[in-house]
Amino acid sequence: MGETMQYDYIIVGGGSGGASLAGRLAERCPAASIALVEAGPHTARNPFVNMPLGVAALVPFRTKNNYAYETVPQPGLAGRRGYQPRGRGFGGSSAINAMIYTRGHPLDYDEWARLGCTGWAWCDVLPYFLRAEDNERGANAWHGAGGPLGVADLRERNPVAVRFVAAAREAGFRLNDDFNGEEQEGVGFYQVTQRGGQRCTVARAYVYERGRPNLHLIADATVLRVTFDGARASGVELARGGSIETLQARAEVILAAGAFNSPQLLMCSGIGPEDALRALGITVRHDAPEVGRNLLDHIDFTFNKRVHSSETIGYSLRGAAHMAAGLARYLHRRRGMLTTNVAEAGGFLKSRPELDRPDLQLHFCTALVDDHSRRLHWGHGYSLHVCVLRPASRGTVTLASADARVAPVIDPRFLSDARDLDLLVEGTRMARRILDAPALARLGGRELYTHAGQSDAELRETIARHADTIYHPVATCRMGGDARSVVDPQLRVRGVERLRVADASVMPTLIGGNTNAPSVMIGERAADFIAQTWRARDADRQRVVV
Repeated sequence: MGETMQYDYIIVGGGSGGASLAGRLAERCPAASIALVEAGPHTARNPFVNMPLGVAALVPFRTKNNYAYETVPQPGLAGRRGYQPRGRGFGGSSAINAMIYTRGHPLDYDEWARLGCTGWAWCDVLPYFLRAEDNERGANAWHGAGGPLGVADLRERNPVAVRFVAAAREAGFRLNDDFNGEEQEGVGFYQVTQRGGQRCTVARAYVYERGRPNLHLIADATVLRVTFDGARASGVELARGGSIETLQARAEVILAAGAFNSPQLLMCSGIGPEDALRALGITVRHDAPEVGRNLLDHIDFTFNKRVHSSETIGYSLRGAAHMAAGLARYLHRRRGMLTTNVAEAGGFLKSRPELDRPDLQLHFCTALVDDHSRRLHWGHGYSLHVCVLRPASRGTVTLASADARVAPVIDPRFLSDARDLDLLVEGTRMARRILDAPALARLGGRELYTHAGQSDAELRETIARHADTIYHPVATCRMGGDARSVVDPQLRVRGVERLRVADASVMPTLIGGNTNAPSVMIGERAADFIAQTWRARDADRQRVVV
């Protein structure tokens, strides 16, 4: 056993929730000592993380920056195992994602409040989105400026992405230049979490660029379990450098390890479904049946179309020449094709006009993105993703082992509810109207797995063979006002003391959009909750001294 270090707060996980929480809490409570513990390495100088197009090298493979989880075989996906890339290292998935900045729809958060999450309605969370944001367009009623997280327009737009937006207009869809503004519906270009042509991970925004002496970063350390003194969380046990260490928390432990690893850590610490824990020899501290339940994720189907245009990113002699020129521009001016997030454009659509908010999302990629870019093709092309924003199918995260170093068992149960497949079919029909519009159709080309004349039955089979996640798992440590919820609206874990969760796992429902910005908002809110508790305790201590 190694030495025991003491901190006031221990935050487990340096991703979007954990890094934003750590940076803001260190600022709000300068007298508190805070440890941010991350299983992966530092990312501040990683060129593949900092260069936006580096996403193409980070997502497809298991590396020191990507857990690259797989699901159990999915009956709804023709028995295939799904692929679940998750960020490993400071910044978490914000270090390997497509940098898209969307918040979801305001009604999503009003729904949270109706479900018992008091204080989480849109009017409650919007100030935290604004506080986090440093939007290069400036501040207004919908956007913030001067916050830690850089938000920008793409420095350069790929001509084929411009064609996609034009094709959407030709197909009858409204255009939208701000998906986080007054209206979400429409098609246009995404804003991205970049600053100066480089990726702005949440770690860069909150930790690296705003370092504080009371915030201690611990890299390459895998937390094995939370330790307890009776019902009170007292610290964590972690593995680092071949040894086991214990860190003690004088005030609180906060889990921010993500929708897969936060429930895993709770269960490894004895908080979860009693029978399942006992079966693995884990001493039950609190029977919490919903830990690891309610997994929600955006199921996604992708059109892939090969075209002759070398304006897209691809594997060819011309593509290599373009890449070399692009690298020179990037290194000298932080401009050019290497500043792309690949998924440059997209939109939010309603499958029926009477809906109160969009139920489908599009991502248009300026490259062939086949099987998460794990299946490569010679030549050039583009991809159009269609995802179901509020799926009815719910899955689980369970333990394969009592050892937190062993990957959890992930079962999203994709398309287990027939309504999701019905909506995905409708979404692909709507997307095809854009593919067939003149602005894109003029490029010609050939679709890899689909064709214009497919019947619904054929399309359903194609979806089963090729659909998968678009990387937005949530809800496995559901927040709520009811006794069965895993955390209360202050993010405190029920059944124990001084333990919270602050990441996407606490979302009670899946928001209608990409989940990185909402995870940052959750970290910001958690910092406020904890700072209030710290100040109250500090006031009590001062009264005792007097």
